Amino acid sequence: MKPRVKICCISSLMEAKLAIEAGASALGLVGNMPSGPGIISDELIAQIAKAVPPPVSTFLLTSETNPEAIIAHHQRVHTSTIQIVDALSEGTYHQIREALPGVKLVQVIHVIDEKTVEEALQTAEFVDAILLDSGNPNLKIKELGGTGRVHNWAISRKIREAIPIPLFLAGGIKAENVKEAIETVQPFGLDLCSSVRTNGQLDPEKLEAFFAAIG
Repeated sequence: MKPRVKICCISSLMEAKLAIEAGASALGLVGNMPSGPGIISDELIAQIAKAVPPPVSTFLLTSETNPEAIIAHHQRVHTSTIQIVDALSEGTYHQIREALPGVKLVQVIHVIDEKTVEEALQTAEFVDAILLDSGNPNLKIKELGGTGRVHNWAISRKIREAIPIPLFLAGGIKAENVKEAIETVQPFGLDLCSSVRTNGQLDPEKLEAFFAAIG
């Protein structure tokens, strides 16, 4: 089965349209972050989320780490999905689900070493999907994705085989390595940002090349 493609770091209505026309089935809209590309205002996230046709999912990327703040962030933007890019510091996923029924929850897990497999297994019980990315939330300035770096796909494959829910793969995926990524990990979805951009802008030719490489 061909993986779904999520284009992240969408910065305008024009980029949203471009990504959907190219074949994206989900768009990533980046809220306030400690680092990384693609950050836009909550007002713009809400505007894009409202304009996107229903079959396409809209993901709010939030760096908030407690349920109340995550719920409040979502209530400002109304996306179909919340992508939590850092671990919850307190509270539970159940609190978010209670407040926002019908909104999908995707937890980002940063692939660092073999311990990541256990972390993913524990988290999979509470969310709708896991998104594996390259980053390091343990740094002084947290790196919560958007690195453009490839991580260890052998660990990603172990996680994919261990968890009972869909897995998105992110981190340095581009036209040149996407076939290998799909064969190695066999993810439900692929997530990309920098590899389909030129000077920070979504590039129609790079988008076309990427979707052609998936086949």
